Amino acid sequence: MGIHHYFKSLSDLEKIYRCPGKFKFQEHSVASHSFKVTKIAQFLGTVEEQAGEQIDWRLLYEKALNHDYAELFTGDIKTPVKYASKELKRLFNEVEEEMTKKFVEKEIPTEFQHIYLERLKEGKDETLEGRILSVADKIDLLYESFGEIQKENPEELFLEIYEEALSTILRFKDMTCVKYFFEYILPDMLQERFIEQSELTAITEKMIMESGGNASL
Repeated sequence: MGIHHYFKSLSDLEKIYRCPGKFKFQEHSVASHSFKVTKIAQFLGTVEEQAGEQIDWRLLYEKALNHDYAELFTGDIKTPVKYASKELKRLFNEVEEEMTKKFVEKEIPTEFQHIYLERLKEGKDETLEGRILSVADKIDLLYESFGEIQKENPEELFLEIYEEALSTILRFKDMTCVKYFFEYILPDMLQERFIEQSELTAITEKMIMESGGNASL
């Protein structure tokens, strides 16, 4: 028992691969995903701060670094499965919360338990930092699926994941950092050369238009 087991578990996150059971040209671990999401969240937070928002950087970093720690107990659940219904997503969250709570109570010293129960809980909430996390998480997922589409992975799942990630990002289209993403970052992504470029660009423009935005990629 103790912090030793918590530190040891961090290496286990390197062995949990995202989107299991599907052929992928490039594997992404939960550990690498958490790092990338934190870096993306850092940039999005910078955009918001430049626009006059007050960012609680400590809270943002803690949310981003810890947001998928519970997958140590459950593994990664494919996005289309996890979000198949609100009820299913709620049940997944309950399982993760309960297993995280048991881990903290068993492995974290008593004087730190209340801190880690807070740090390891679901970070995607209505705070600015929670909304930035939601966007950063889906941007990384967008890039993971885009990488497979670009390499001509025949699995249709990656197109489904791309659409789901983009759909979630569009729900936050009023945020300054999301506007920046659609104006400057996504167009650069779609201008990279790959076989299915025209189809993916058409899907992206259609989704943006349906959300009430202006598509000019």
